[in-house]
Amino acid sequence: MEPAPRRPARRRLLTGAAALATAAALTPLTSAAAGATAQRRTPPGGTYPPVEWIPANRGNYTTADRPTQYPVETVVVHVTQETYADTLKLFQDPAHKAAAHYVVRSADGHIARCVRERDVAWHAGNWDYNTRSIGIEHEGWIDDPTWFTDPLYEQSALLTAAICDRYRIPKDREHIIGHVEVPGTDHTDPGEFWDWARYLQLVNEVSWQHAG
Repeated sequence: MEPAPRRPARRRLLTGAAALATAAALTPLTSAAAGATAQRRTPPGGTYPPVEWIPANRGNYTTADRPTQYPVETVVVHVTQETYADTLKLFQDPAHKAAAHYVVRSADGHIARCVRERDVAWHAGNWDYNTRSIGIEHEGWIDDPTWFTDPLYEQSALLTAAICDRYRIPKDREHIIGHVEVPGTDHTDPGEFWDWARYLQLVNEVSWQHAG
């Protein structure tokens, strides 16, 4: 899928005073509520969905030893405002000074891992949140819900469920948040068209097997 020509710039759509209004409009959904009608399933084999290692430049994250050095307590949902390919190029540019741990492609839900989970990705615009979170970028634009495809939701939910199971993070809206909800941010993603109720239900349908 290719974006329409002359798309608004990433920063133009993701910044501004609308951030506070968007955060206030988000409807909380606890893991109990999300899982009330969901039938839990355990994916066959492995502890994570398939991912492709496409490393970000070392200038866009901090080497660390998580969760020993910092606890991992939150998953932050982002929207790229770029194509999948262009997002990966930005993460490989040392001048970009930002990267997320994962990027999910719209067309088929393919997942790229760009920063290892033990390292601190510069994705949230808040150092404290960076140290304690995993960032997942989703290909698309916040004003165009056609980018939020079934495969994107499904594969991202598998990934988020695996992260939550690995670090024992509750699968609820207090711990799975949008970039807009990070204190001090000027971004509004994932935006009003992101289906939080659907996403949390998908996350709560899955239970990955992790040792320990």
